[in-house]
Amino acid sequence: MNESIKKVVVVGGGTAGWLSAALLKKVMGQSIELELVESEAIGTVGVGEATIPPIRMLNNVLGLNEAEFIRETKATIKLAIKFENWRVNGGGYLHTFGSPGRSYAFCHFHHFLNRARKELAETSTIWDYDLNYLSAMEGRFAKMDVKDPILDMPFAYHFDASLYAKFLRKIAEQSGATRTEGMIADVTQDPMTGFIKSVHLKDGKEIKGDLFIDCSGFRGLLIQQKLGAGYDDWSHWLPCDRAIAIPSNRFEKTLPYTRSIAHKAGWQWRIPLQHRNGNGHVYCSNYISDDEALHTLKNNLETEAVGEPNFIRFKTGRRRKQWHKNVIAVGLSSGFLEPLESTSIHLIQSAVVRLLHLFPHDGINESIVAEYNAQSKLEFEQIRDFIILHYHVNERDDSQFWRDVRNMEVPERLKHKIALFRQNGRLINEHNDLFLDASWLQVMQGQGVTPEDYHPMAKGVSEQNLLEMLKTIRKIKQDPVSKLPTHDEFLEKVCG
Repeated sequence: MNESIKKVVVVGGGTAGWLSAALLKKVMGQSIELELVESEAIGTVGVGEATIPPIRMLNNVLGLNEAEFIRETKATIKLAIKFENWRVNGGGYLHTFGSPGRSYAFCHFHHFLNRARKELAETSTIWDYDLNYLSAMEGRFAKMDVKDPILDMPFAYHFDASLYAKFLRKIAEQSGATRTEGMIADVTQDPMTGFIKSVHLKDGKEIKGDLFIDCSGFRGLLIQQKLGAGYDDWSHWLPCDRAIAIPSNRFEKTLPYTRSIAHKAGWQWRIPLQHRNGNGHVYCSNYISDDEALHTLKNNLETEAVGEPNFIRFKTGRRRKQWHKNVIAVGLSSGFLEPLESTSIHLIQSAVVRLLHLFPHDGINESIVAEYNAQSKLEFEQIRDFIILHYHVNERDDSQFWRDVRNMEVPERLKHKIALFRQNGRLINEHNDLFLDASWLQVMQGQGVTPEDYHPMAKGVSEQNLLEMLKTIRKIKQDPVSKLPTHDEFLEKVCG
C-alpha cells in the first residue's frame, strides 16, 4: 500500500484510546488528522491505577503540569511495590524503583554485600542501602534534586484511571484531535489488500482512515474480529484468569507504595489514591470460585467498600500480530499481562512510542510492520518472564495453586536467569528489557533465591575496608530520609 498516512482513526476511548490520541497528535502535529471514535455506552476496565517511572517521560512529552496532573487525577506517589505472602505466608519484601548501594564498574554492589554476609557476619540486606525503600517505609517523599546518582529516588504515580483518561482527552483535543460519539456497527475492507477502509456507526455515519488504532479492549474489534490476527495463550505459565475490583474509602495515611498481597489462589492489590483506595483480587478460577474470591477480597479491605464489585475475565497472552495490515492493537486489544508489576499503562505508552519511531511516510510496508511486531513480541515476553518469576520461585505449601506454579516448567530464558543468579549472583540484562538489574535482584532475593557465590572483584577489598564501605553507603542513604516531608504533607502542598 503506497499511500501516505493522512488520517488516523482511534477506535475506542479510555486510557488506551486517549493516550494514543494525545501522544500521536502532540508529536505528529498537523502532519496527520486524528479522529477518535468511542461510545459512552461501552464501559472501560479502568483498573490500571498504578504505574512505573517511564510515565514521567510521557507526561513531559505531553507537556503536562505535574501539580495539575496530580490534582486532577487524584494521584499519589509510588516508590515501590510491597509483596506480602509471596515467598511464604507472613513474609514480605519491596520491589522498589531504586538501586541498592552504589554502582561499580563490572561488579554489582550486591556482590560486596553477599561477601560480607557470608564471611563477616554482616546482617544488613540490600534494602538497607535503598533510598526508595527507606523512604517508603517511613512514608516520606520529596522530589530529589541531587547530582550524586547514589541519592536518586525514581518514582511513579498511582491515579484514578478514568480521571487520567479525561485529562488525556483534554490534551488530545487541545492538540487538534476530534472525538466522535457512536457505536461501530460495521467495518469495510479493501477487497484487494484487506486493509480497513472505514468504520460505520449505528447512526449511519462512515469514518474513513488510512491507519487504525484498535483500542477496543478485549474484544479486539478490528485486530481480531475483522482481521483475525491470532492470540498466543500464556495461561499455562500465568494461570490466573479472573479479577474482581472494588473501590473503598481512603485510608487515613497515604502510603507511597502499592501493596500486593498473595492469597490462596492469586493475589490482591491495594492502591492508595487521594480520594479512595483501589482494591482488586486476581485469581485462578480452577482453584477458587468467584464467590470465594469475592469473600477473600471483602475480608481483606482496609476500609469500607464504596462501590459494587466489577468482575473481569481475561486470558493471559498477546496478540500474535499486534500490527496487522493497517491496524495496530493498543491496550487490552494487544494482549493482557496481569497488573502485578503495574505494566498495563506502560504497554500502552510503549506501543504508541514504538509506532512513532516507525511511523510510515510513503505508505505501510512489510519491513516496518515486521520490526514493530518483533519489538512488541520481545517486550511482552520479557515482562511475562519477570511476572512468572514471582509465582515460580515460592516456598508456600499451603495450597495446590502455589505448589503447581512452583513445579511448572518455565521459559528457558527465565530458567537460565534464575540458575545464573543462584550460582554466583550474576544478572544479565537483555536488550531493551524494561526491568533492569536492580528489579531482578530485589525480586530474586525477596523470593528467596540466594547466590551461592559472589564476583571475585568483591574479594579485592580488605575485610575492614569492606565493612567501612558498607557503613558509609548505608549512612549516605539513610541521612536524607528524616529530612523529607511525609507523603501526605507533600500531597497537601502540591494540591493546595
